[in-house]
Amino acid sequence: MPSFRDLPTSSLIAEASAWRRDFHAHPELAYAEHRTSERVAQLLESFGLSVTRGLGGTGLVATLQRGSGPAIGLRADMDALPMQEKSDHAYASTHEGCMHACGHDGHTSMLLATAKHLCESDDFTGCVHFIFQPAEETGGGARKMIEDGLFERFPMLAVYGLHNWPGIAQGSVSVNPGAMMASQDTFEILIQGSGAHAAMPEKGIDPITVASQLVSSLQTIVSRRISPLDSAVLSVTVIEAGSAYNIIPHTATLKGTVRCLDQAVRNRIQKMITAMVETLPVAFGASGTVEYREGYPVTQNDPACARRVREVAVQVLGDENVLWDAKASMASEDFAYMLQSCPGAYFWLGADGAQPSRPLHHPTYDFNDALIPTGVRLFTAIVRSYQDA
Repeated sequence: MPSFRDLPTSSLIAEASAWRRDFHAHPELAYAEHRTSERVAQLLESFGLSVTRGLGGTGLVATLQRGSGPAIGLRADMDALPMQEKSDHAYASTHEGCMHACGHDGHTSMLLATAKHLCESDDFTGCVHFIFQPAEETGGGARKMIEDGLFERFPMLAVYGLHNWPGIAQGSVSVNPGAMMASQDTFEILIQGSGAHAAMPEKGIDPITVASQLVSSLQTIVSRRISPLDSAVLSVTVIEAGSAYNIIPHTATLKGTVRCLDQAVRNRIQKMITAMVETLPVAFGASGTVEYREGYPVTQNDPACARRVREVAVQVLGDENVLWDAKASMASEDFAYMLQSCPGAYFWLGADGAQPSRPLHHPTYDFNDALIPTGVRLFTAIVRSYQDA
């Protein structure tokens, strides 16, 4: 079991909770985390750490270097979501239309507490890079930090990240040696028909009819052309066409998303969508084009790093509280970019206490502060597992 040196003090946890509530009250959207980033930097510098600002815009890295040993990266995300908070907490968002509904305020505070805890340890040797990332929520902040030289300027043997996870009991960890979260791509399809009077449809080519047929056909990609053993989700989420009751429009637009847990499946689905859009409308006298945008890749853990998380979590929490080879989520996460560039692992920290947590991205969601000491212990134990090897 971890020794007393790995247990964060109650005063540190109280500090971290206060930081978390301050961040919660002052949420900032992707690449606009100016106050958050500056506050994080000030705290890190107060711990005695050197801080490099401006990676990926508002991202930053603090380094603890003490003696020899491998360099390990620990990452937290800082951005909030563009949604209105609906809670009566004293620390509720003070920014209209913006809230921390995913727990990034908690992740940031947890990593800050880990940094302070390790800085105050008199027996730690090695190197830790504390990575505070902007724009996780669709903004691709991890990729921007990498493009700014994250792994060249701060070489590291491995990188680790976590996320609080509603639906899993507090005090438990979920991890697997492969895909933790899905890729996330988007598509926009334009159906070109020919406008006409609604009373005389034979005079035109109805793009709405074509779009309706295409929506149904697209659903067969996952249900009939991809193996049931390969996870994938294809959702058409927007249909735009028409302006009046008595007008058959000239065009119709479909938008949607594709999520996969395997890159080969992802590539196949993209080709199938393109082929279907180019051929099906022709049967109706229409034409179709698709703009397919690749988004976040699969969040793919390095097997050895995932096993290390498992071993550490068993030591910290007990075997009964570690969910190994857990089912992946079809949601996406841009920590995937870091895992493409550096070995590492991403894991979930159970968020459900006596009362189940609200779902992520819910207007009354609030991070469970009771997770902070567990997260600090896990991060610390991961770092020490390299020191003690």
